[in-house]
Amino acid sequence: MAGGAVVSATEGKDYPGKLTMFVFLTCIVAATGGLIFGYDIGISGGVTSMDPFLKKFFPSVYRKEKEDKSTNQYCKFDSQLLTTFTSSLYLAALIASFFASTVTRLFGRKWSMFGGGLVFLVGAALNGAAENVSMLIFGRILLGIGVGFANQSVPVYLSEMAPARLRGMLNMCFQLMITIGILCANLINYGSDKIKAGWGWRLSLALAAVPAAIITLGSLFLPDTPNSLIDRGYDEAALQMLRRIRGTDDIDEEYNDLVVASEESKKIQHPWANILKRKYRPQLTMAIAIPFFQQLTGINVIEFYAPVLFKTIGFGNNSSLLSAVIIGLVNVLCTLVSIFTVDKLGRRKLFLQGGTQMFICQVIVGTLIAIKFGTSGEGDMPKTYAAFVVVFICIYVAGFAWSWGPLGWLVPSEIFPLEIRSAGQSINVSVNMLFTFAIAQAFLSMLCHFKFGLFYFFAGWVVIMTIFIAFLLPETKNVPIEEMVVVWKRHWFWGKFIADEDVHVSGMAVEISNGKPKGAGV
Repeated sequence: MAGGAVVSATEGKDYPGKLTMFVFLTCIVAATGGLIFGYDIGISGGVTSMDPFLKKFFPSVYRKEKEDKSTNQYCKFDSQLLTTFTSSLYLAALIASFFASTVTRLFGRKWSMFGGGLVFLVGAALNGAAENVSMLIFGRILLGIGVGFANQSVPVYLSEMAPARLRGMLNMCFQLMITIGILCANLINYGSDKIKAGWGWRLSLALAAVPAAIITLGSLFLPDTPNSLIDRGYDEAALQMLRRIRGTDDIDEEYNDLVVASEESKKIQHPWANILKRKYRPQLTMAIAIPFFQQLTGINVIEFYAPVLFKTIGFGNNSSLLSAVIIGLVNVLCTLVSIFTVDKLGRRKLFLQGGTQMFICQVIVGTLIAIKFGTSGEGDMPKTYAAFVVVFICIYVAGFAWSWGPLGWLVPSEIFPLEIRSAGQSINVSVNMLFTFAIAQAFLSMLCHFKFGLFYFFAGWVVIMTIFIAFLLPETKNVPIEEMVVVWKRHWFWGKFIADEDVHVSGMAVEISNGKPKGAGV
């Protein structure tokens, strides 16, 4: 099509409707799927720093920490078996996310959440009752399956239920629940470590059943999204649901757009093959690059292993757990900042500001540790000096909490058209889990070999990912997810991958001039 061709949709298009209490409560319940992921992230690092846990399952690590004074400070916890305890969950989540894609598409988003919560519940029981490493890791694998299903379905559910102008805020409730899960886990670790009988670690692991029960039971009361209902042939139910969640009878335009999107999606027989087509190159790139970069911010070094890391740099056991609690609290509060600003400031500004803040803090933390321990790992860290380290780690966590943390889940979940949405979100989750697994498995060994340079390593990646966002991610705030193609078509780089005839959404007319839609800002 040339100059005068007409396509549909603009960024400024806004369907009638409001944020109803029904949608708000529904999204809060669905977002509790993030609790299981967050609880696990927080609990594993604290448990692996507890002496009774190490003594029972990883005695060689316990001896190296307590008895071998010749071991370099950076290498005290270097054990591949110990890191397998943490990382096995994420490998299981990676594989599970592909099966979750099929369940989400054929049966609806809520049943993926239900299945994920149920399997996580069983894994929590096994971990709490574990008597050997095999039982412990099998329980972790079940937890991973639960995380894979929840992480695949929850962000998609939230993006589909939310009005376009509030999609960022409601979708970020998922990340908020992750941070609340981390904070709760840190508090439980801090308390259970004080149990003198030595079974506190069992309490920490078994209490994962609480967030699992919340999402398992909560999902039973969740309605299906209009998108999912239309896609599965329940048109009348979808019409009623859309009317209910928007709080108005004036929903014809949005409903028609959803029907058009569904009809297009049904033409796609093989979404996994279709996602490789040239016109989906922008979305596929983001679904791989954003979760890849999110893990290379280094945040999981802090969240998985905060207590271990703090013990390594000279904190006592209880002090290290308390520091992890402080970091967890910062994470929750700063995620709230993102929730209330993302739909006003947009995704790009938060990404760029957060990346700059994280880079500066990582360089400072690496330098502080280098000055005190050098490469030998010898020496003690005075309380005042240690407080400076914790402060800059907290500022780093704050930058992540209002940028790469929530946006790493939000942006991939909102950019895919319906025909490849489940497959796209599975790729997003699987890449996230793959590199979460890699970082979790490699961190303690990397800390042993890179020493303080590990912080510089992650700082370098933060520079790369910030440049990537600056040049290649268009602004997606306030754009209805079924009309996101217009944003990509207008982009200076991605526009050349999308033919004019691929821009086929219904609604307001937009004229294409020189291959770019007019009137739709980026």
